[in-house]
Amino acid sequence: MAAPSRAAVVLKAVKKIVVQFCPFEANVRSTREFLVTVGSEKARATNMNCEVMTTVKHDKSEPVVDITFMDGEKLVMKGAKLTSGEMLTAFQSCCIAKDPQAKAGANK
Repeated sequence: MAAPSRAAVVLKAVKKIVVQFCPFEANVRSTREFLVTVGSEKARATNMNCEVMTTVKHDKSEPVVDITFMDGEKLVMKGAKLTSGEMLTAFQSCCIAKDPQAKAGANK
């Protein structure tokens, strides 16, 4: 269940990430891969104040990733129909838009 290789995930603009899923459903793979990526030591080191919380349910609920940014804006991704790559791309584009230093690095 290795996450796809992507550019480093930077949590600098993120306040909180809540990942919810039912592990017994077939459509949770991408959500779990996203969790592995944002929960890695390397990603967490980019913002030690970012909370990464996991809620494991057993109610056949849809996998959801709820991200709260420092400015209060939220990004909610329903992982049932998204790949981990799509989730990471959407997440990183939001992070780059909110972090001026990341914008400068992305333009290089």
